[in-house]
Order: sequence, then C-alpha cells, then structure tokens
Amino acid sequence: MPCRLPSPLRRIGRGVALVLAAFLVLAAALASRPPKPLMDFDQPFYVTIAYDLDRHGVFSNGIFDGTDDMVTAPAPGMFFGPVYPLLVLAAMKIDHRFAAAVHCAVEADHGHGDPARCEPYAAPMLRIHALLLALGVLTVAAAGEKMFGSTAVFWLAGSLATVSLVAEADMFSFIMTESITFSLYSVLALTLVLAWTTASVRHWVLAGGVLGLLCLTRPSFLVLFPVVIGLGVVHGRLSDPRRPFAAARPLGLTLAFAAVIGAWGVRNAVSVGRFGLTEEYGSAALIERFAYDDMTAREFIQAFPYCMPGIGALGFDLVYGTDSMHRFVFHTPGSFFHVGRDRRDALVEEFDRLDPLIGGIIRDEMRERWWRYLLVGIPLAWCGMWAGQLVSLVLIPLFGWACARAVRRSEPVLLLYAAPAIVMLGLHAALANQTTRYNLILIGPFAVAAAWIIASWGVWRRRAIAPASVPEP
Repeated sequence: MPCRLPSPLRRIGRGVALVLAAFLVLAAALASRPPKPLMDFDQPFYVTIAYDLDRHGVFSNGIFDGTDDMVTAPAPGMFFGPVYPLLVLAAMKIDHRFAAAVHCAVEADHGHGDPARCEPYAAPMLRIHALLLALGVLTVAAAGEKMFGSTAVFWLAGSLATVSLVAEADMFSFIMTESITFSLYSVLALTLVLAWTTASVRHWVLAGGVLGLLCLTRPSFLVLFPVVIGLGVVHGRLSDPRRPFAAARPLGLTLAFAAVIGAWGVRNAVSVGRFGLTEEYGSAALIERFAYDDMTAREFIQAFPYCMPGIGALGFDLVYGTDSMHRFVFHTPGSFFHVGRDRRDALVEEFDRLDPLIGGIIRDEMRERWWRYLLVGIPLAWCGMWAGQLVSLVLIPLFGWACARAVRRSEPVLLLYAAPAIVMLGLHAALANQTTRYNLILIGPFAVAAAWIIASWGVWRRRAIAPASVPEP
C-alpha cells in the first residue's frame, strides 16, 4: 500500500501548492498590465516617502511636505503609515534599476528633469504584490477550512479568491497599499477565527500585532480594535454562555496592538512633536467625502445600476463620463472627487492645517445636511462592495445565501468572520468614496462563503446519487 503522509505534512504541502499556484497566476496577471508611470494616481504618496528615506533618511509627508527634496531635506512627517513606504524602500535596496526609476520620477516631479525620460519600472514591487496576495489567498483558504472542516472549502475558497484578485489586477499593478492591506487583513481574519475557536491566548496576541501593522498601513483600520474585542465577547457568549469571560484573551490582543502602534506614536512624538498615529489623514478624507452630499436624486437612483460590474458598462460611460453620471468619474470636470479635493486644497492653502478646522466643518455639515450624508452612504456602500468585478456578481448572492444558512443553523463564525470587512465597507462609505479599492478585503468573506455553498452542493449531489450507484443483489 502507498505510504500516506502525516496530516500536518499534507496541510503544509497543500498550503505550499496553493501559494505557489496563486503567486504564479497573480504575478502573470500583474505583469500583463501596461506599465504605469510612477507618478500616476496615488503612487507619488509612497514613492516620494521612500525616496526621502533613501536620500535623506527621513520619513516625511511625501508630496505634502512642500519642499524640494533635491535641495532640502524634508521635515519628518506622520500623515502616512510607515509599513508600505518601508516596503518600497526595501525593493529599492534590492533592485537598483527600480531605485533609479523612483529617483528619476520623484526628481522630475520636483522640476529636475524630464518625466518622459523616467522608466516606468516597478517589476520588484509587482512581484512583492503577487506574493502578498498569494499569502492572503492562503489565509482565506485556511480560514474556510478551519470554519467548515472541509478540504473542498480550502481549495474552492483559495481558487475563488485568486480569480477575484486577478479581476482586480490593474489596481494591484500600481505601487499602492491594496496588496499589503488585503494580505494583512486576511491574516488578521484567520487569526481571529483561530482565537475564537481555540483556547489559546497566543492567537489573540498575534491578532493584536497584525491589527497594529494594518493600522500602520491604513489608519482607518483603527475602528476595528473595539470591533474585534466585541466580536470575541459575542462568540464567547454564543459558543458557551456558562463559561466565564476570559479577560486574558482581549488583554493579550490589546497589549500587542498597543505595542505596535505605540512604537510609531513614540516616534511621532520624538520626531514630529505630536504623539499619535497620523495627522490630517481623517480630516482630508472626510472633507472630500462631504462633496458627495451634493448628489442629486437622479444620481442616487442611477448609482445602483451604474456601479454593478458589467451592467454599468452597458448603460453608462464609465471611462470618459459623457453622460448623466459624469460626476462619479474621478477625472471629469466638476466630479465629486475634484470638488472635494479642491475644497481640501483651498482650506490647506488658507489655514495650513485641517485638523483644527474639522470639528467645525463636521458640525456645519451635520447641522445642515445630516440626512443627505446618511442617505448618500447607501449608494456609496453599494458601489464599494463589488470587490472582484464580474466575479462578485456570482459571489455576493452566494455570500448572502451562506449568511442566511449560518443564521438558520446557528453557526455564527462565518458571520463574525465577515463582520470586520462589512464594518469597513460602512466606514468607507461614510469617510471615502464609491471605489471598490478600499473594500478588496471583502473578497475573503465572499470566497469562503461561496466555497461553503458550492462544497455543500457537491456533498448533496453525492448523497443523492449514491443509492443509485449501489448494484442490486
């Protein structure tokens, strides 16, 4: 008889196979996208900080520091989190061609050279993105297997997550935070599942550390700290109401989380003069979001078909914005994005800083248009949830089906697993805009839920045909 590998080795083998397959598929998808100049979209935020770190050894505010980085060393900054710029810096140290491309792009952006002569080279970052995404796929698949105890769910969830990420490959081909955000969040979600389903404190500690890194990538994830604590309490009450509350678990998460973000806060206190995670970040985002409160009733209604993958492209001009939904396209004159950005820039030019103003701006907006703000969040959340493009047209209905089944069967772990990503969807509708790039973390819950439904179809089908396959005596 053939020798059968022990279960831990089989799991490791499956994990390696899935990561390798996902990496190859995603690396090919990212490499197939047209090269982007390094100063396009939001890339300057991160490559400029990496440039300042490489040239001056200073973590700056990037393009917002207002200095010519070739002439003067910038002041230390804290607008952006340190995780992704440090990743870009590491790639610069590894690949000198990429470092030269970054230096050329940033220096040309400051008026020292011709941007057309700069090579749009980002190969090392694309490979890093593909690896991060592949690791995220593995943690999504592992979370699905842990929740449902099924190898079929493992492979199906990993495959569905990979296909969904390939559909978003153009976004991942930019030097921006989407890939590391998806990866870190997926690791966090898996550690939370392990923390809920085991008695080990170490999973809570690990979850706190990963959440801290996630917040140092995007500060908006701070909102998840009380959420994950609350979900842990809810799971404990649902799984065994008679068991006393184990304070050591959330305490371990809190200490690990505080240690990670506290280190950055101390750095900011020493270098910038203010203890905190960031400055101006939330104020700038909220001011831009308030521009969407001017949405008309027609735009509100049309946003629902407009944002559906495939369907929106049939009825509207999503590229050039030549129709009634032109304000949803970022680059069109008078778009919501430009109106919000122009207001933000005008306030910065007049008052220099936004944080001292934001309290009054919020009070004025809520006093006059609170109802519009709440209503507009509905289509923005609807638009933001279609992570995975056309694939989401299948995954989202299956996700809804799986959630309904979990409620009927009193199996809350899937709902708890999806809850943080859904909270972030609501937060981004309240603070950001309609793009799916902020909500790519939904791909994990969508893939796991769909895998559970599809795997259960297979089990049902096998059970249905099994009697017919038994030969009569």
